[in-house]
Amino acid sequence: MGRTPAGETRKRIFEFMRRRLLAGEPPSTREVQDEFGFRAVQTAREHLEALVAEGLLAKSDGKARGYRLPALLKHATENCLVPLLGRVQAGGLTTALEDPEGFLPIHSRFAEKELFALRVRGDSMKDAAIIEDDIVIVRRQPSANTGEIVVALVQDEATVKRLRKKGRRIELVPENDAYDVIVPDPARTIILGKVVEVRRYFNTPPLIAPYTDA
Repeated sequence: MGRTPAGETRKRIFEFMRRRLLAGEPPSTREVQDEFGFRAVQTAREHLEALVAEGLLAKSDGKARGYRLPALLKHATENCLVPLLGRVQAGGLTTALEDPEGFLPIHSRFAEKELFALRVRGDSMKDAAIIEDDIVIVRRQPSANTGEIVVALVQDEATVKRLRKKGRRIELVPENDAYDVIVPDPARTIILGKVVEVRRYFNTPPLIAPYTDA
């Protein structure tokens, strides 16, 4: 089997398992092997066991088709895996950094392909309850309304701020009086998306690590 993008194989296996399990047709490990063209059944088993360890699947011992969806996911038919792409500054502008960490399982009304996640650095949005190390879930869209919280790219620098429009003027407004409003050149500013959710984890986020087949 050829090399696949990081994380894609396990993500696809989870989607395959979820679809079959919700249909009441739990697949065997051999069926997973055949579906994805693995040369050895052990490769399929290792992926499935990793999904169990990550909490996305549960397993009943002693059963050939013993994998099932955990109770929290059983009725979450819109559960999706969102790529955590890296860090975004909630302070002054900083050079955009994409450093994929893995996939974050969430339940959302938005389509999976519309979403990405970023880890927040800085405290400029603290009065909007977005603080250091929070994870913002962002819906990809090229525009937003005044008052919405966005991730904006100014030249090659990214930041999360509240958007304010005044005619053709764009302002990126912090939610912390210690920071100044950023007034970028609209011609050099791209709205990457709107923040639709903020997640805070007191322990390590339940990420599915990037995975590459040999």
